[in-house]
Amino acid sequence: MPDLDRTDDADAVPRWCRAGETGDATAAAACLAAGVVLVSPLTDQFRFRGREQVRAVLDAVFAVVDDFAFDSAVGEGQTRALLCRGRVGGQVLEEVQWLRLDGAGLIAEITLFCRPLPALTALMQALGPELARRQGSPGLAAFLAAATGPLHAMTSLGDRRIVPLAAPRG
Repeated sequence: MPDLDRTDDADAVPRWCRAGETGDATAAAACLAAGVVLVSPLTDQFRFRGREQVRAVLDAVFAVVDDFAFDSAVGEGQTRALLCRGRVGGQVLEEVQWLRLDGAGLIAEITLFCRPLPALTALMQALGPELARRQGSPGLAAFLAAATGPLHAMTSLGDRRIVPLAAPRG
């Protein structure tokens, strides 16, 4: 985990990192402002709003992402960018979390960016059904798994077999 202890004592970022690395959604939610907004890397169709909705997402994320660890952090004042890694379905996932803090040092907004594409589609294939199951929609969970499976298969195959054909030579 990056050394974030240099921040103000009211700043929730070091606690957020520890909670993420231990998969503790309760501790992570305690770092969030009541009106927190989470901007997903998977869709622009909606935002997760409020501590309870974001905690539900965190519970699902911690169920499908393994080996989550923060690598480094930059920023000051009310803006931070955290770089982290994890594994989803055997794929290495790299993520940047762009955090905006409120005046009390709590996390008011989280915007996520992920790479590479096969890891992002693996996340989509695992997280969508997990969220639907947790919301009591097993039929939707099955539909999401079936709908995202071909996309993940195509991106994974393309990354392994097709993309290397365009690798720099020399």
